[in-house]
Amino acid sequence: MSLPSIVANVLSAGRHGDVVDLRRDARGHGLEQVAEALLEGTDSDLLVDATDLERWGGRSSRLWTAGRATLEPAAAFGLGPSGRPAMTLVGTVLGVKGLRAGEGVSYGYTHRAASDTRIALVTGGYAQGIPRIVGNRVSVAIEGRRLPIIGRVAMDVCVVDLEDSDVRRGAEVVYFGDPAAGAPSLSDWTAASGLGAAELVTGVGLRVAREYDV
Repeated sequence: MSLPSIVANVLSAGRHGDVVDLRRDARGHGLEQVAEALLEGTDSDLLVDATDLERWGGRSSRLWTAGRATLEPAAAFGLGPSGRPAMTLVGTVLGVKGLRAGEGVSYGYTHRAASDTRIALVTGGYAQGIPRIVGNRVSVAIEGRRLPIIGRVAMDVCVVDLEDSDVRRGAEVVYFGDPAAGAPSLSDWTAASGLGAAELVTGVGLRVAREYDV
């Protein structure tokens, strides 16, 4: 999670004294971390849920539970066509194996290899916020190359066709993030899944470890 990107988005898209909507755990980006960054880096007031104000609101007079946000979450978190996306969802290659022509992968064998290839089992499934519908529809980035998710997405893992890439166990897998950094975009995922960008980022669950760039 890039806190500098959120601060930059608010500063570039907003006006003096804007109210930024951080309800629902800042759309899955983490209320406390995002709020602290915006309180320090901007002059914006922050709209939060009442329960969050009760346990955390004593830290600042710029937190509110009522009123209207003047800067939409899509602008603050880079979920639309402008601004830098703050969230990058990554996994790890667990193992690599060969797949022969005609062999299938995952539940129901919704994908069968057209030719001999190599596949990777990677961390990240619907329990971590990878919608099941994106199987056979989107690509991830591994070592700078876009490679397709094949077969059905399982609870905690999915399968990626490595084609002719020389990928090793432990390599980082980028599901979506900032296209400027080479990541697949949220737009790719919204087109493939039919879900909105806000639905995708809020779907990233508590089973995902969060790390913040400051």
